[in-house]
Amino acid sequence: MNSSASDTPRDHGGNLDAAISRYGGEREDWVDLSTGINPVPYPVEDLGRDDWTRLPDARAMGGLLDAARQFWRVPPEAALLAAPGASAVIARIPALHPPASVQITHPTYNEHAAAFAAAGWEVGATRAQARVMVHPNNPDGRLFAAGDIAGDLVVIDESFCDVCPSDSLIAEAVRPGVLVIKSFGKFWGLAGMRLGFAIGDAALIQKLT
Repeated sequence: MNSSASDTPRDHGGNLDAAISRYGGEREDWVDLSTGINPVPYPVEDLGRDDWTRLPDARAMGGLLDAARQFWRVPPEAALLAAPGASAVIARIPALHPPASVQITHPTYNEHAAAFAAAGWEVGATRAQARVMVHPNNPDGRLFAAGDIAGDLVVIDESFCDVCPSDSLIAEAVRPGVLVIKSFGKFWGLAGMRLGFAIGDAALIQKLT
């Protein structure tokens, strides 16, 4: 069976067992910076039985979205969607627009290019109908500006932006075709919670929902 580039496993870091096997040491000897996940996590209180055994209802979801809107200072005109991790959002965004060309400046987080390629997009064009901006960028910390936003579909991945909130482009989430991605796991160090958000163009958020 033929395999494509989108079928190739992508290295996201965090494979500490492989590093130990190759270089030695114990887990407590290592400081793993490969994932960008805060190694000092937010202190989570004990969870109740209902947290593990019941699905969130509309009231709980509303409270979650209200908290996200307040924390990230989301403009009232922008819509929000909570999802099981930022990766789930990234995988679905290319289907919101007919396949065309997308500009993704490298090096950067590799899931964006993989998601667009899997949806039939041409990845890497300098003049493109869509653009992905990882802001600040992983791995080099590059920042973008509002003037960099151009295209019918613009994805601003702010998974790491809580370390520099004054640089956030969340105010641009009111612009047509713009989606801002937020990750709960990176800054708070709670990757196992699998929580991410898409914020922006109400029509696109409705499709994504």
